[in-house]
Amino acid sequence: MVTERRMLAGKCECGAVRYRVADAFLYASNCHCSRCRAATGSAFKPFAGIEREKLELTAGGDALLIVGAEDLHDTRCAACGSLLFSVVREGAYVHVALGSLVDDPGIRPTKHIFVGSKAPWFEITDDLPQFEEHAT
Repeated sequence: MVTERRMLAGKCECGAVRYRVADAFLYASNCHCSRCRAATGSAFKPFAGIEREKLELTAGGDALLIVGAEDLHDTRCAACGSLLFSVVREGAYVHVALGSLVDDPGIRPTKHIFVGSKAPWFEITDDLPQFEEHAT
């Protein structure tokens, strides 16, 4: 028997851009690097990683703002500016911004990464493992 993967809906704040992604994330983290902090305007970016082909735009493909190169960039809604996902690892994967998901994913962040450059005003208060840079 073949099990069909559950698909999750995601969207930007204004609803102009919508996507769906398989609930088959490989990892999830809270990234505290300066780039993610600047991209989100927050202390960290909670994200989940998955193969790029498992994410599909369902609306608003013409309303995207791509910041970066073809195989390494942030994808936003050009209308409202919401960060939806980041293309990473030479274009093979996407890091879905967990805040852009409408549906509850079957994964939760399991670690904090790049805490060596975290915001000095933010205190990590949970018990998740912390890594100075990438998780080892």
